[in-house]
Amino acid sequence: MRQIANDVKTGNFNRIYLLYGDEIYLKNSWKNRIIDKLRRPGDTLNYRVFSGQSIDVAELISLADTMPFMAERRLIMVEGSGLFKKSAPDELVDFIKNVPDETCLCFVEDEVDKRSKLYKAVKSADGCIEELSQLEESEIKLWAAKKFTKFNKKIRGTTVQKIIDRVGTDLQSLDSELDKLISYVGDREIVDDEDVEAICTVHLNNTVFDLVNATISGEQKKAMELYYEMIANKEPPLKILFLIAREFKALLETKELMKTTRDRKFIAGKVGRPPFVIGRYEAIVSKFSSGYLSGVINDCLEMEQGVKTGKISDRLSVELIIVKYSGAERRTEK
Repeated sequence: MRQIANDVKTGNFNRIYLLYGDEIYLKNSWKNRIIDKLRRPGDTLNYRVFSGQSIDVAELISLADTMPFMAERRLIMVEGSGLFKKSAPDELVDFIKNVPDETCLCFVEDEVDKRSKLYKAVKSADGCIEELSQLEESEIKLWAAKKFTKFNKKIRGTTVQKIIDRVGTDLQSLDSELDKLISYVGDREIVDDEDVEAICTVHLNNTVFDLVNATISGEQKKAMELYYEMIANKEPPLKILFLIAREFKALLETKELMKTTRDRKFIAGKVGRPPFVIGRYEAIVSKFSSGYLSGVINDCLEMEQGVKTGKISDRLSVELIIVKYSGAERRTEK
């Protein structure tokens, strides 16, 4: 169990929290749980939020060093300050060592430098440091399963996988779709594949990945069906073309990074995809050269230019890419 989970459960909160990482949903979830536990409804005297990279550090320290008014704790949230990426003021670093027991100081950041004085000060003061990064697929499945259990629903692992395949791995989107699904099944205990197909929205990025994979696997019919499905859903062809190019760019970046490292978490951070998606990318890029992947990207850019200059229709531009790279132009590395 995470330390923060134990703190929320027991109500024994630390003086300092540092929540950071690229999973916005988890950061907001834990931040809100702390607020719900420590802030009394309507209490504006003992709760303050400092936001952005231009916060008044002197005011922050003064407030954090002030006894709470008719309450056990004073809660101060510091969001997106960037103080853990740059040289934080010495007075703040020194204050971290002496945060009063009556104060709960919570930092919520995107990135931190673990070599920074402020990070080391929080660690030295036994603050609770939680890295909240994108989850692995197995962790997402467990998270989803727990939500269904909370609402007394049962679901097979294959059905959870179907949800992820349709919706994607963004926890905010998943949470919303799971709420819809739970509401849809009503009093029924079992959630099945038919429910997922009936109510869960297919995320565009997932469809684009399937289209790209079908194309380079030579499954032209499947790729075209996915494309026409997106068109039927009112997705603009130029947007689809852009997303196809972006997907191939991510594949190319993965291939280049794999030349120097096999650390999926590192590659995921560079490419901007969850680690388990990088695992899927690895299986794909091993079959194709960097030149091939670059060629697809360049062709997409040329098609986009052709559409903008009126030389080709937007709908046809994507069709030509699919036909070209699902047919004779497909080539694997030797």
